[in-house]
Amino acid sequence: MTKIIAELCQNHNGDEKIMQEMVHSASEAGADYAKIQSMHSSELTHRLRFDDGLIEGGKVKVIKRPFKSELERLKKLDLNEKQHQLFLEHCEKYKIKPMTTIFSLSKIEMIEKLGFQTIKVASFDCASHRLIEEVSKRNFKHIVVSTGATFNREIKETANILKKSNKSHTLLHCVSIYPTGIEDANLSRIHYLRKIAKSVGLSDHSNPDIHKNIIPAVGMYLGVDLIEKHFTILDKDKTKDGPVSANPEQLKELVNLSKLNKQKLMDYIEENTDDYKILLGQENRDMTTTELLNRDYYQGRFASKDSKGNYVFNWSKDNL
Repeated sequence: MTKIIAELCQNHNGDEKIMQEMVHSASEAGADYAKIQSMHSSELTHRLRFDDGLIEGGKVKVIKRPFKSELERLKKLDLNEKQHQLFLEHCEKYKIKPMTTIFSLSKIEMIEKLGFQTIKVASFDCASHRLIEEVSKRNFKHIVVSTGATFNREIKETANILKKSNKSHTLLHCVSIYPTGIEDANLSRIHYLRKIAKSVGLSDHSNPDIHKNIIPAVGMYLGVDLIEKHFTILDKDKTKDGPVSANPEQLKELVNLSKLNKQKLMDYIEENTDDYKILLGQENRDMTTTELLNRDYYQGRFASKDSKGNYVFNWSKDNL
């Protein structure tokens, strides 16, 4: 049966009480994992070209995301070590497994020390092979890696690193468009990932208010082991990630779908889409302009700092 990850992402708004309520609600809905993000605003990199962005010929060439405003937004969302520990305690109390995403090399030691057993590497670090190598050396039992906005050669190298380490791992098909439309789902990519990894899953960024759980349902029909879905208990206009997040009722439906056999899953799919083939898309597909723009911005968005205050990125020079 497909396991469900409730991604709390930034929907807690930095509020410990909301975070606890989210863990409780995710457990009540039947999710297998609750996941936070181990990022810190102090590690946000200032890359000048994103302050103004770039538009040429009426087309966006560089995303505009000013450093100062992004820093102020992220400061409110920081989770310190104590709050990570509280999250673990909440997960134990409500009987749901904890996960976190590691966004920089500096966070690995803390996450390992706190006792996280399952960790995730985000899509924009799938090609950060230095980071992949470092986490594979640690005492984590399972590593989950999203593969959105990543080229095949980069995914293959990441898979090779994980295989050589003999570390249990799952590769998630992901489309780095927020929200993801049906026409961009390309769920046939699951077949490609299965050729290079024993365990394959799906990270879904579709809007459940528009598309229900149709993309995850197809993923389940194709036999994925894990599905990650953003989750919120707040009104969806109260957080940046609201539009791609499931509320408790939508998460419960997702969990219930994971318990269905293939015929009942196909019944659900046929009831909620006119063209199954559109969802499947292509096994090998070109990245969209939106994904390439997001890759450009998010790859290197966070970095550790050395003793002199210089950025230490998640990849070595020969990776990219």
